[in-house]
Amino acid sequence: MNRPVSRLLLFNKPFHVLCQFTDREGRPTLADYISVPGVYAAGRLDYDSEGLLLLTDDGRLQQTIADPHHKLPKTYWVQVEGEPDERAIARLRSGLRLSDGPTRPARARLLAEPAIWPRNPPIRYRKNIPTAWLELTLTEGRNRQVRRMTAAVGHPTLRLVRWAIGEWTLEGLRPGEWRLVEQGSRGAGERGSKRRQPRLFSPPLPRSPAPPPKRKRS
Repeated sequence: MNRPVSRLLLFNKPFHVLCQFTDREGRPTLADYISVPGVYAAGRLDYDSEGLLLLTDDGRLQQTIADPHHKLPKTYWVQVEGEPDERAIARLRSGLRLSDGPTRPARARLLAEPAIWPRNPPIRYRKNIPTAWLELTLTEGRNRQVRRMTAAVGHPTLRLVRWAIGEWTLEGLRPGEWRLVEQGSRGAGERGSKRRQPRLFSPPLPRSPAPPPKRKRS
């Protein structure tokens, strides 16, 4: 008997959108962008962060993605205040001691400014303070970890975009868009699953006002 196909959604979460489907305060949520029933976020992404969020209706797959025990790598593009030197990069790579204990070693490197969408609203621009971009890959997921790590080496985070989780990336997804990937039989997880052609969905766009009627020449 064939088991049902599990669904995995790759969503490009915009800035200031909650990783939940309801909010009593009326803030933007996943429900403003995703209408697929029965899927839930596998892990979280902060309200003030952007980028890749995975959603699935498969409990085992959700646990594999979200549970730090599985050490699924997550890659972030981070705009920071100032220009990190080699010593700061080395500290990020070797691990830092934060308030909740030492971090695992991470992959870290300077990154040329990526060709991605502008943030809305933009970050605060200060003429006398330069900024730089880092690429950080972590295998753990503590609360606001990336921001705390960059602050610990003297370079506070200004903008945070999660680019990849494991093998899945934001490639081809604009803010608010999502892609559906069918994962084969439910519970198979990512290993050995047969995947079908992904489908891309965009949030509905507001209608443009109708042009005014042309005036007849008298």
